[in-house]
Amino acid sequence: MSEPELGARLRGSADRRLGEIVDRLDGFLAQDPDLSFQVAAIHGGVVVLDAWGGPHLSADSVTVPYSVTKNTIGLSIGLLAQMGELDLDERVAHHWPEFARYGKGHVTVRQLLSHQAGLPQATPALSAAELLDQHVAAERLAASPPFWHPGSAFGYHGITIGNLASELIFRVTGRTLQEYYEAEIRAPHDIDFFLGLPPAQDVRRAPTLPMIRPVADASPLYTSLLGPIVFAAPGPAVDLANDEVSWRFGHPAVSGAGTARGLARLMAAAVTGVDGAAPFLSADTVFAIGQQQVRGYDEVLGQPDRAHAIVFQKPTPSLAFGGPRAFGHDGAMGALACVDPDTGVAFAWTIARGPWPGGGDPRAVALAAELGTLLS
Repeated sequence: MSEPELGARLRGSADRRLGEIVDRLDGFLAQDPDLSFQVAAIHGGVVVLDAWGGPHLSADSVTVPYSVTKNTIGLSIGLLAQMGELDLDERVAHHWPEFARYGKGHVTVRQLLSHQAGLPQATPALSAAELLDQHVAAERLAASPPFWHPGSAFGYHGITIGNLASELIFRVTGRTLQEYYEAEIRAPHDIDFFLGLPPAQDVRRAPTLPMIRPVADASPLYTSLLGPIVFAAPGPAVDLANDEVSWRFGHPAVSGAGTARGLARLMAAAVTGVDGAAPFLSADTVFAIGQQQVRGYDEVLGQPDRAHAIVFQKPTPSLAFGGPRAFGHDGAMGALACVDPDTGVAFAWTIARGPWPGGGDPRAVALAAELGTLLS
């Protein structure tokens, strides 16, 4: 069976209201023969866009979208809170006594999961092998002093938030985050996004290709004092997107694997429901986890206008993917998945080779916001 055509290069399906967007996506592919992406949108539980194009990805290609994976943390925490198993304002040490070292006994779950705990890295720094372990990194972080007084500032816990959240969930449920997500969210809602890619899905895996830095770009990689410390990992290096040890483990902050179709379904299943089913999170829970917790200067990234909800990113002028109640997460190599409860639009974009300097692809960010305006 031939792939359905939306344009000269774009394949898939789209709601008839999205003709201009389809033309634009087809134009992106015409302008850059190397560009390869998947894009999906669900409005009010109904698929309105499911498209793909380019030489490196097919309709069912599975990629690692880096920090877009963090959406699984936020939604898992939301479900636990909704079930009454976790209180965002409880102290972390109530569930995890060892966490209280170095004055961290007062840190709440809310602070931990909104990048306020001061633990974007352990002391000494964690190796990749430690990060890709269910408990070792968490134990090291619990035994480390925070880089700032918890609650006095925030800074992106780019990888460690996955280890911290997973250990918290383990202390509450006896299951790792991967196990909880699989049993309570992914499998029941038929979501094509995995924390730990099963061997049966390996045939679909497509590599994430390196970004290409412009020759004229001499800007520093990090503009904060903490950046080089946080993103250092002693010992053998691991390619989080492409090395099997990473995507097989499925680190909940950075190395889940799936399709744009699966990510859009994940966000929609939580907030609007899909296939006629009710959402698995209530409106009150969506409000609680999607509410902005911090905004301003990020101590790790050195960026002046970052904002977070419970794990999720919130829209800012530099990441304007939706309205004031929207939430989601981008990835280091260009991917994005988000949902806006006010418009009922869930959106996802995966890409084989993201544009420099990384973070959410500006094309995807603009498209997510436009879809909310167009379809609401």
